[in-house]
Amino acid sequence: MAASGLPPLPAQLKPIQHFLRTAQELEKREPVVAYYCRLYAMQTGMKIDSKNPECRKFLCKLMDQLEGLKKQLADNEAVTQEIVGCAHVENYALKMFLYADNEDRAGRFHKNMIKSFYTASLLIDVLTVFGELTDENVQHRKYARWKAAYIHNCLKNGETPQSGPVAMEGEYDENEDDGSPALPSQESEPSSSTFEPSNVPTSNYTGIQIPPGAHAPANTPAEVPHSTGVASSTIQPSPQNVPIVDPTLYNIQPAGEVRLSPEDFAKAQKYCKYAGSALQYEDVNTAVQNLQKALKLLTTGRE
Repeated sequence: MAASGLPPLPAQLKPIQHFLRTAQELEKREPVVAYYCRLYAMQTGMKIDSKNPECRKFLCKLMDQLEGLKKQLADNEAVTQEIVGCAHVENYALKMFLYADNEDRAGRFHKNMIKSFYTASLLIDVLTVFGELTDENVQHRKYARWKAAYIHNCLKNGETPQSGPVAMEGEYDENEDDGSPALPSQESEPSSSTFEPSNVPTSNYTGIQIPPGAHAPANTPAEVPHSTGVASSTIQPSPQNVPIVDPTLYNIQPAGEVRLSPEDFAKAQKYCKYAGSALQYEDVNTAVQNLQKALKLLTTGRE
């Protein structure tokens, strides 16, 4: 694999090829996410083999590419501030996950929903550049990766996949198909098909919690297959439900002086950054939920 400006990928670094390919596919539409995909690939590649001359040459070129991208994105808070960057990548990963989950539950099985499941799992891997994954993200990654393999294998064998949550069996080998040829590129032209993000359900399967709210806006991250029927040529945003405000926040009476620790301030800042990132995807529910958490923490000292 020879990305723009990069030499061919050494065989030893094959595990990072999917992240570099994802970065290529997203660099025009989501340059911040593409940047962190490359950063994850470089960090992982250094752990795999940084001594082999061929690997070292490739990683040095990748490092130079990252430095150039960092300068181009120097005015973007999602690159200069890790909290914002983490929220941005996490929201995009969740957006793709919930789009694919919605398609799966509706029984609409196609290559782009497989691609969205698998890419969501890769982006959750990328989140490790910011620190340890939450248990929730670990479960999302496991389920998304398994679902991608399960539906792909069913379609490949001419079988009809079971929609929605099913018991997970077997392990997913991301290198089973070199370069994932069965998965389409995300740079395809958008089709006339639409989906309703507000229909994404709250679900609980095999211990995995899907957060409530319309996380996926109308401009989907992957191409939806062309409809066989007559569909509108424009994508209309779906109306969102008015989020419920926690009534206890109206009656908060600070008990004297609230003493906040540095960790409390960091958490409040994180919630506000998450809210701002959610609004980039027109996700009002998640924004309100995070702002409420920040308000409660700052006024009571408790979460």
